[in-house]
Amino acid sequence: MTMIFVDTSAFMALLDADDQQHTAAERIWQMLLQDDNELVCNNYVLVEAFSLIQRRYGIRVLRKFNEEAVPLLSVDWLDPEQHELAVSAVLTANRRGLSLVDCASFETMRRLGIRTAFTFDPHFAELGYEAMLGE
Repeated sequence: MTMIFVDTSAFMALLDADDQQHTAAERIWQMLLQDDNELVCNNYVLVEAFSLIQRRYGIRVLRKFNEEAVPLLSVDWLDPEQHELAVSAVLTANRRGLSLVDCASFETMRRLGIRTAFTFDPHFAELGYEAMLGE
């Protein structure tokens, strides 16, 4: 079984039919569900996704996301030490566009030995991870 990290950008592309990555996101999502993959995200990604979904699409879409997508995920819960590593990484990187959620995701992937992410965020590839971009 292959572990694939699922990023907020993938969730948002899946939900927004007007997103330029929507078609690719749907194709990748279906492939991931059909294959023998463990879909992983962390609690920081879920907080970010919940916030964006609720603000952009409302509580009905958020409820559907929680009932249909979240149960398919293995959620990694960051502890205080992992949080501090992510904070340190974002401060050390000194880049406005690199978020705490990004760095928490990289910490989860590093710790769990995950090399591939379902994401449309270029930071994953910049840091040497394989990004499933739908190409």
